[in-house]
Amino acid sequence: MIAYLGRRLIQSLLILLGVSLITFALLYLLPADPVRQIAGRSATPQTVENIRQQLGLDQPFIVQYWHYLTKLVSGDLGRSYIQRSEVTELIVSRLPASLLLMAGAILCELLIGLTMGLIAAVKRGTATDQTLMVASFVGVSAPQFVVGLLLLYVFAVRLSWFPIGGYGTWRHLVLPSLTMGILGAGWYARMMRSSMIDVLRQDYVRTARAKGLARRAILFRHALPNAILPVIAMIGIDIGIFMGGIVVVESVFGWPGIGQLAWQAIQRVDIPIIMGVTLVSAFAIVLGNLLADIIAPFIDPRIKLR
Repeated sequence: MIAYLGRRLIQSLLILLGVSLITFALLYLLPADPVRQIAGRSATPQTVENIRQQLGLDQPFIVQYWHYLTKLVSGDLGRSYIQRSEVTELIVSRLPASLLLMAGAILCELLIGLTMGLIAAVKRGTATDQTLMVASFVGVSAPQFVVGLLLLYVFAVRLSWFPIGGYGTWRHLVLPSLTMGILGAGWYARMMRSSMIDVLRQDYVRTARAKGLARRAILFRHALPNAILPVIAMIGIDIGIFMGGIVVVESVFGWPGIGQLAWQAIQRVDIPIIMGVTLVSAFAIVLGNLLADIIAPFIDPRIKLR
Protein backbone atom coordinates (compact mmCIF):
# COMPACT_ATOMS: atom_id res chain seq x y z
CA MET A 1 0.00 0.00 0.00
CA ILE A 2 2.80 2.46 0.89
CA ALA A 3 4.64 1.76 -2.37
CA TYR A 4 1.42 2.16 -4.32
CA LEU A 5 0.62 5.46 -2.63
CA GLY A 6 4.16 6.67 -3.30
CA ARG A 7 3.85 5.92 -7.02
CA ARG A 8 0.44 7.55 -7.21
CA LEU A 9 1.75 10.62 -5.40
CA ILE A 10 4.54 11.03 -7.95
CA GLN A 11 2.07 10.54 -10.80
CA SER A 12 -0.28 13.09 -9.27
CA LEU A 13 2.46 15.69 -8.95
CA LEU A 14 3.44 15.17 -12.59
CA ILE A 15 -0.19 15.50 -13.68
CA LEU A 16 -0.61 18.74 -11.73
CA LEU A 17 2.64 20.05 -13.17
CA GLY A 18 1.43 19.27 -16.69
CA VAL A 19 -1.94 20.91 -16.04
CA SER A 20 -0.27 24.05 -14.72
CA LEU A 21 2.07 24.24 -17.72
CA ILE A 22 -0.65 23.73 -20.34
CA THR A 23 -3.06 26.16 -18.65
CA PHE A 24 -0.38 28.80 -18.20
CA ALA A 25 0.65 28.45 -21.86
CA LEU A 26 -2.94 28.78 -23.09
CA LEU A 27 -3.52 31.87 -20.97
CA TYR A 28 -0.22 33.34 -22.19
CA LEU A 29 -1.35 32.88 -25.80
CA LEU A 30 -4.74 34.50 -25.25
CA PRO A 31 -5.37 37.51 -27.52
CA ALA A 32 -7.03 39.31 -24.59
CA ASP A 33 -4.73 41.55 -22.58
CA PRO A 34 -5.26 41.41 -18.80
CA VAL A 35 -3.34 44.65 -18.36
CA ARG A 36 -5.96 46.50 -20.40
CA GLN A 37 -8.65 45.09 -18.12
CA ILE A 38 -6.79 46.39 -15.09
CA ALA A 39 -5.81 49.80 -16.46
CA GLY A 40 -9.14 50.62 -18.08
CA ARG A 41 -9.94 52.07 -21.49
CA SER A 42 -8.76 55.59 -20.69
CA ALA A 43 -5.27 54.55 -19.50
CA THR A 44 -2.27 55.98 -21.29
CA PRO A 45 0.29 53.69 -22.98
CA GLN A 46 2.80 54.58 -20.29
CA THR A 47 0.38 53.54 -17.53
CA VAL A 48 -0.31 50.27 -19.30
CA GLU A 49 3.40 49.56 -19.65
CA ASN A 50 4.03 50.37 -15.98
CA ILE A 51 1.33 47.94 -14.88
CA ARG A 52 2.71 45.29 -17.21
CA GLN A 53 6.16 45.65 -15.64
CA GLN A 54 4.77 45.58 -12.10
CA LEU A 55 2.98 42.31 -12.80
CA GLY A 56 5.96 40.82 -14.60
CA LEU A 57 3.93 40.31 -17.78
CA ASP A 58 6.63 41.91 -19.91
CA GLN A 59 8.97 38.97 -19.28
CA PRO A 60 9.32 35.87 -21.52
CA PHE A 61 6.94 32.96 -21.04
CA ILE A 62 9.47 30.64 -19.41
CA VAL A 63 10.43 33.31 -16.86
CA GLN A 64 6.82 34.04 -15.97
CA TYR A 65 6.03 30.34 -15.59
CA TRP A 66 9.12 29.73 -13.46
CA HIS A 67 8.19 32.57 -11.11
CA TYR A 68 4.65 31.20 -10.85
CA LEU A 69 5.93 27.67 -10.20
CA THR A 70 8.30 28.75 -7.45
CA LYS A 71 5.45 30.54 -5.67
CA LEU A 72 3.15 27.57 -6.21
CA VAL A 73 5.56 25.21 -4.46
CA SER A 74 5.24 27.32 -1.32
CA GLY A 75 1.44 27.30 -1.58
CA ASP A 76 1.12 30.78 -3.08
CA LEU A 77 -1.45 30.85 -5.90
CA GLY A 78 -0.79 34.51 -6.58
CA ARG A 79 -2.83 37.66 -6.22
CA SER A 80 -5.95 38.57 -8.16
CA TYR A 81 -5.38 41.30 -10.75
CA ILE A 82 -8.87 42.76 -10.32
CA GLN A 83 -9.94 42.00 -6.75
CA ARG A 84 -6.48 42.69 -5.27
CA SER A 85 -6.84 39.72 -2.93
CA GLU A 86 -4.91 36.50 -2.49
CA VAL A 87 -6.24 33.79 -4.79
CA THR A 88 -5.93 31.20 -2.03
CA GLU A 89 -8.20 33.24 0.24
CA LEU A 90 -10.75 33.78 -2.54
CA ILE A 91 -10.90 30.07 -3.38
CA VAL A 92 -11.03 28.97 0.26
CA SER A 93 -13.93 31.35 0.91
CA ARG A 94 -15.87 29.93 -2.05
CA LEU A 95 -14.89 26.26 -1.69
CA PRO A 96 -17.43 25.24 1.01
CA ALA A 97 -20.33 26.28 -1.20
CA SER A 98 -18.93 24.33 -4.16
CA LEU A 99 -18.24 21.23 -2.05
CA LEU A 100 -21.79 21.36 -0.69
CA LEU A 101 -23.18 21.58 -4.22
CA MET A 102 -20.93 18.73 -5.37
CA ALA A 103 -22.06 16.51 -2.48
CA GLY A 104 -25.69 17.25 -3.28
CA ALA A 105 -25.13 16.50 -6.97
CA ILE A 106 -23.39 13.17 -6.26
CA LEU A 107 -26.20 12.18 -3.89
CA CYS A 108 -28.82 13.02 -6.55
CA GLU A 109 -27.07 11.15 -9.34
CA LEU A 110 -26.51 8.06 -7.18
CA LEU A 111 -30.08 7.92 -5.90
CA ILE A 112 -31.59 8.44 -9.34
CA GLY A 113 -29.06 6.57 -11.46
CA LEU A 114 -28.58 3.47 -9.30
CA THR A 115 -32.31 3.11 -8.78
CA MET A 116 -33.01 3.40 -12.50
CA GLY A 117 -30.22 0.98 -13.40
CA LEU A 118 -31.27 -1.59 -10.83
CA ILE A 119 -34.91 -1.52 -11.93
CA ALA A 120 -33.91 -1.68 -15.60
CA ALA A 121 -31.69 -4.71 -14.98
CA VAL A 122 -34.40 -6.55 -13.06
CA LYS A 123 -37.01 -5.64 -15.71
CA ARG A 124 -34.64 -6.34 -18.61
CA GLY A 125 -36.31 -6.46 -22.01
CA THR A 126 -39.59 -4.96 -20.81
CA ALA A 127 -41.20 -1.61 -21.56
CA THR A 128 -39.98 -0.36 -18.18
CA ASP A 129 -36.41 -1.16 -19.13
CA GLN A 130 -36.70 0.62 -22.47
CA THR A 131 -38.37 3.68 -20.93
CA LEU A 132 -35.70 4.04 -18.26
CA MET A 133 -32.87 3.70 -20.82
CA VAL A 134 -34.45 6.34 -23.05
CA ALA A 135 -34.79 8.63 -20.04
CA SER A 136 -31.13 8.05 -19.15
CA PHE A 137 -30.09 8.88 -22.72
CA VAL A 138 -32.05 12.13 -22.59
CA GLY A 139 -30.46 13.01 -19.25
CA VAL A 140 -26.95 12.40 -20.58
CA SER A 141 -27.58 14.38 -23.78
CA ALA A 142 -29.33 17.43 -22.33
CA PRO A 143 -27.08 20.52 -21.78
CA GLN A 144 -26.83 21.50 -18.14
CA PHE A 145 -27.85 25.11 -18.68
CA VAL A 146 -31.02 23.94 -20.50
CA VAL A 147 -31.86 21.52 -17.69
CA GLY A 148 -31.18 24.23 -15.10
CA LEU A 149 -33.38 26.81 -16.81
CA LEU A 150 -36.16 24.24 -17.28
CA LEU A 151 -36.08 23.24 -13.61
CA LEU A 152 -36.08 26.89 -12.61
CA TYR A 153 -39.09 27.64 -14.76
CA VAL A 154 -41.13 24.64 -13.59
CA PHE A 155 -40.26 24.35 -9.90
CA ALA A 156 -39.27 27.92 -9.00
CA VAL A 157 -41.35 30.15 -11.28
CA ARG A 158 -44.50 28.12 -11.97
CA LEU A 159 -44.82 26.01 -8.82
CA SER A 160 -42.82 28.22 -6.41
CA TRP A 161 -41.50 25.17 -4.58
CA PHE A 162 -37.92 26.37 -4.53
CA PRO A 163 -36.16 29.75 -4.70
CA ILE A 164 -34.97 31.01 -8.09
CA GLY A 165 -31.39 31.34 -6.90
CA GLY A 166 -29.13 32.13 -3.99
CA TYR A 167 -27.50 30.22 -1.18
CA GLY A 168 -28.22 29.50 2.46
CA THR A 169 -30.84 26.78 2.98
CA TRP A 170 -31.46 23.23 1.76
CA ARG A 171 -34.16 24.57 -0.57
CA HIS A 172 -31.51 26.59 -2.44
CA LEU A 173 -29.47 23.40 -2.88
CA VAL A 174 -32.12 21.16 -4.46
CA LEU A 175 -32.41 22.55 -8.00
CA PRO A 176 -28.69 23.09 -8.72
CA SER A 177 -27.87 19.65 -7.28
CA LEU A 178 -30.59 18.06 -9.39
CA THR A 179 -29.35 19.90 -12.48
CA MET A 180 -25.86 18.49 -12.06
CA GLY A 181 -27.10 15.10 -10.90
CA ILE A 182 -29.34 14.40 -13.91
CA LEU A 183 -26.36 14.15 -16.25
CA GLY A 184 -24.50 11.71 -14.00
CA ALA A 185 -27.68 9.78 -13.26
CA GLY A 186 -27.99 8.85 -16.93
CA TRP A 187 -24.46 7.44 -17.00
CA TYR A 188 -24.92 5.59 -13.73
CA ALA A 189 -28.23 4.11 -14.84
CA ARG A 190 -26.71 2.62 -18.00
CA MET A 191 -23.57 1.47 -16.18
CA MET A 192 -25.53 -0.05 -13.31
CA ARG A 193 -27.88 -1.87 -15.65
CA SER A 194 -25.02 -3.41 -17.65
CA SER A 195 -23.04 -4.36 -14.55
CA MET A 196 -26.04 -5.81 -12.74
CA ILE A 197 -27.05 -7.93 -15.75
CA ASP A 198 -23.53 -9.39 -15.90
CA VAL A 199 -23.53 -10.15 -12.19
CA LEU A 200 -26.97 -11.77 -12.27
CA ARG A 201 -25.61 -14.25 -14.84
CA GLN A 202 -22.83 -15.40 -12.53
CA ASP A 203 -22.80 -18.90 -11.05
CA TYR A 204 -22.95 -17.76 -7.41
CA VAL A 205 -26.20 -15.93 -8.14
CA ARG A 206 -27.66 -19.07 -9.70
CA THR A 207 -26.54 -21.00 -6.63
CA ALA A 208 -28.24 -18.48 -4.34
CA ARG A 209 -31.45 -18.87 -6.33
CA ALA A 210 -31.19 -22.64 -6.19
CA LYS A 211 -30.90 -22.48 -2.40
CA GLY A 212 -34.19 -20.61 -2.30
CA LEU A 213 -32.92 -17.24 -1.09
CA ALA A 214 -35.35 -14.38 -1.36
CA ARG A 215 -35.07 -12.23 -4.47
CA ARG A 216 -34.35 -9.13 -2.40
CA ALA A 217 -31.53 -10.86 -0.54
CA ILE A 218 -29.97 -12.02 -3.82
CA LEU A 219 -30.11 -8.53 -5.31
CA PHE A 220 -28.94 -6.46 -2.36
CA ARG A 221 -26.70 -8.88 -0.45
CA HIS A 222 -24.99 -10.78 -3.26
CA ALA A 223 -25.38 -9.00 -6.61
CA LEU A 224 -25.32 -5.29 -5.72
CA PRO A 225 -21.92 -5.18 -3.90
CA ASN A 226 -20.21 -6.60 -6.98
CA ALA A 227 -22.23 -4.66 -9.55
CA ILE A 228 -21.51 -1.37 -7.85
CA LEU A 229 -17.71 -1.54 -8.24
CA PRO A 230 -17.60 0.29 -11.60
CA VAL A 231 -19.79 2.98 -10.07
CA ILE A 232 -17.27 3.65 -7.31
CA ALA A 233 -14.53 4.23 -9.86
CA MET A 234 -16.82 6.59 -11.75
CA ILE A 235 -17.47 8.72 -8.66
CA GLY A 236 -13.81 9.74 -8.56
CA ILE A 237 -14.02 10.90 -12.18
CA ASP A 238 -17.29 12.71 -11.44
CA ILE A 239 -15.54 15.01 -8.99
CA GLY A 240 -13.53 16.43 -11.86
CA ILE A 241 -16.53 16.54 -14.18
CA PHE A 242 -18.50 18.46 -11.58
CA MET A 243 -15.64 20.90 -11.09
CA GLY A 244 -15.86 21.66 -14.80
CA GLY A 245 -19.63 21.77 -15.09
CA ILE A 246 -20.08 23.65 -11.85
CA VAL A 247 -19.19 26.90 -13.63
CA VAL A 248 -22.37 26.76 -15.73
CA VAL A 249 -24.66 25.63 -12.93
CA GLU A 250 -23.39 28.16 -10.40
CA SER A 251 -23.84 30.93 -12.96
CA VAL A 252 -27.44 29.89 -13.71
CA PHE A 253 -28.46 29.61 -10.07
CA GLY A 254 -26.30 32.39 -8.62
CA TRP A 255 -24.48 29.90 -6.40
CA PRO A 256 -21.47 31.59 -4.72
CA GLY A 257 -18.88 28.88 -5.33
CA ILE A 258 -15.59 28.64 -7.17
CA GLY A 259 -17.44 28.09 -10.46
CA GLN A 260 -18.95 31.55 -10.25
CA LEU A 261 -15.56 32.90 -9.20
CA ALA A 262 -13.98 31.28 -12.27
CA TRP A 263 -16.64 32.68 -14.59
CA GLN A 264 -16.07 36.20 -13.28
CA ALA A 265 -12.31 35.74 -13.67
CA ILE A 266 -12.70 34.55 -17.28
CA GLN A 267 -14.75 37.61 -18.14
CA ARG A 268 -12.08 39.88 -16.65
CA VAL A 269 -9.05 37.85 -17.84
CA ASP A 270 -7.96 37.53 -14.21
CA ILE A 271 -5.22 34.97 -14.87
CA PRO A 272 -4.21 34.15 -11.25
CA ILE A 273 -7.79 33.17 -10.36
CA ILE A 274 -8.22 31.11 -13.53
CA MET A 275 -4.97 29.29 -12.79
CA GLY A 276 -5.94 28.74 -9.16
CA VAL A 277 -9.38 27.32 -9.93
CA THR A 278 -7.95 25.08 -12.66
CA LEU A 279 -5.33 23.63 -10.33
CA VAL A 280 -7.86 23.07 -7.56
CA SER A 281 -10.12 21.27 -10.05
CA ALA A 282 -7.21 19.13 -11.27
CA PHE A 283 -6.28 18.29 -7.68
CA ALA A 284 -9.89 17.26 -7.02
CA ILE A 285 -9.81 14.90 -10.02
CA VAL A 286 -6.55 13.31 -8.90
CA LEU A 287 -7.73 12.96 -5.30
CA GLY A 288 -11.09 11.54 -6.34
CA ASN A 289 -9.52 8.88 -8.52
CA LEU A 290 -7.04 7.96 -5.80
CA LEU A 291 -9.78 7.59 -3.19
CA ALA A 292 -11.85 5.46 -5.57
CA ASP A 293 -8.87 3.13 -6.15
CA ILE A 294 -8.20 2.83 -2.43
CA ILE A 295 -11.84 2.14 -1.49
CA ALA A 296 -12.40 -0.52 -4.18
CA PRO A 297 -10.34 -3.31 -2.43
CA PHE A 298 -12.34 -2.87 0.76
CA ILE A 299 -15.52 -3.64 -1.17
CA ASP A 300 -14.04 -6.44 -3.27
CA PRO A 301 -10.99 -8.15 -1.64
CA ARG A 302 -10.13 -9.71 -5.00
CA ILE A 303 -8.86 -6.31 -6.19
CA LYS A 304 -5.21 -5.75 -5.41
CA LEU A 305 -3.41 -2.42 -5.46
CA ARG A 306 -0.19 -2.65 -7.47
